[in-house]
Amino acid sequence: MNQKKKNSSRRKFIGNSLLSIAGFTSLSSFAFSPPFKTTNPGDIHQVRLGFIGVGQQAMGILNGMMKIPGVQVLACADVDSDKRERFQIRATRLTKENGKDKVEISAYADFNQLLERDDIDAVVIATPDHWHALTAIAACKAGKDIYLEKPLTFTIKEGQELVKAVRANGIVLAVGSQQRSEVNFQHAAHMVQKGKIGKIEKVLVHVGSPEHPKPYDLPAEEIPASLDWKAWLGPLKQIQYNQALAPKISLNPETNEKSWASWRWYKETGGGHMTDWGAHMLDVAQWGIGMDRNGPVKVTPASNDDPLTYEYANGIKILVAPFGDGPQGVRFIGSDGWIQVNRGVFQSSDESLKPTRILPKQDYSHHYGDFITSVISRKDPIVPVEVGHSTCTICTIGNIAEELKRPLVWDPKSETFPDDWEASAKLHYNYENGYKL
Repeated sequence: MNQKKKNSSRRKFIGNSLLSIAGFTSLSSFAFSPPFKTTNPGDIHQVRLGFIGVGQQAMGILNGMMKIPGVQVLACADVDSDKRERFQIRATRLTKENGKDKVEISAYADFNQLLERDDIDAVVIATPDHWHALTAIAACKAGKDIYLEKPLTFTIKEGQELVKAVRANGIVLAVGSQQRSEVNFQHAAHMVQKGKIGKIEKVLVHVGSPEHPKPYDLPAEEIPASLDWKAWLGPLKQIQYNQALAPKISLNPETNEKSWASWRWYKETGGGHMTDWGAHMLDVAQWGIGMDRNGPVKVTPASNDDPLTYEYANGIKILVAPFGDGPQGVRFIGSDGWIQVNRGVFQSSDESLKPTRILPKQDYSHHYGDFITSVISRKDPIVPVEVGHSTCTICTIGNIAEELKRPLVWDPKSETFPDDWEASAKLHYNYENGYKL
C-alpha cells in the first residue's frame, strides 16, 4: 500500500508537470497528436519502463517507446539469456540515439524481480499469450501500469480475473490493438457509428487462414543453453521444444528472428489466426457496431459454405471468412453502402466516405504515445482492459464453437455459456507445474 501511494504521488507530480507544458495536446478517439512537446527538455519528467518478454515484438515496441519524450527504459525480464542481453544492448543504444539520460539497463530471468523495483512506473508485457494473465496480474498487485500485447489473455477466465485486478488496483492498462490508433480504422468506425452507410446488415472479417489453431505436431529439438524451457512453458502441460516456438537468436554475429514465433498457431500454446489477427480485426468489427464492451449472443461454427458466424442481440451478424483479394481486414456492409478497411488501406462504395488522410502501415507511434499519456493523466487509454477482454472473448468463443462443432449460446453480460457444461469447461484450463491464477 505504501508503494502504491508512492507511485500515485509520483505520477501525479509527473502529470502536473507535463500537462502544464506549452504545446501539450491530449489524444482523442479520432484525432491524434504526439503525446507531448516542449522546447525545454528539462521540463520533461520521466515515465520509467520495464519490459517483460523481449522477443521480436518487444524489440519493435522498444524502438517506438524510446522515441517518446520522457520515456526511460530501465530493465527487462525474459527466460532466454541471449534475448535479455540483446535487449540491454539495443536499449542502451536507443537511449543514446534518442538523447536520453544514460542509465544501466538491468536484466532478470524472473519477472517478479523486475516488479519489485520501486523505480519502475510501468511495464510492457510481450510474452507468449499463455503468460499474459500471470504477469499482468502480478504487475497490477505491484502497482505498475501496463502496456499488454494482444490478445489480452489466453483464456476467458484469465481475462475476467485481469479486469478485476486492473480496477481493484487502480492500474492503467493499454492493449496492443494498434488499429485503434490508425486514422483509416478510426474513420471507418466513425462512419459506421454515424450511420453513413445506413443500417448495418453484416460485417465480414478476414483474420487469415486457417483461422483456428491446430494440434501441436513439431518434432523435438535440442533446447538452447540460453533458454529456460521449463520457465517458458510455465502453467502449460509439457510439450517438446522446437525452435519455431521460441526462435533462437545470436549476438556475435548478430542474428535476429527470421520469422514470428509459431506458438500462436498451435492449440496447446495459442489461438491461431482467430486470436492473433482476430484480436485486431474482430476488435475493429465490434468497435464499429458499438459492441466492443458487449458481445454476441450466439456463435455458429463454419459448415459447408457457411463461415463462422456471430449473431448479436440487435440482429447484426459478423462473418469470419476471407473476402476480396486483400490481406486481413474488415468490411462493413450497410443498407446504403459499404466500407472496407485494411492496414494502410481504405475502400468504400462512395468517395465521400473516405478519410482525408491515411496513416502509413506500421505507424504505431500514436498508440504508444496514447499509453504514456494515459499513465500521466490517470485516464483510460484508447483500448482499456474491458475492451481488450471483450475482443479476446469473441475470438476465443469462436475457437470453442469450432472445436465443439456446434452452435453455442453466449451471455455477454454474465460472460457464460448458459446451461452448457461442455462449453463452460473451456473457459479456462488446469494450470500445471504449481501455477495458480
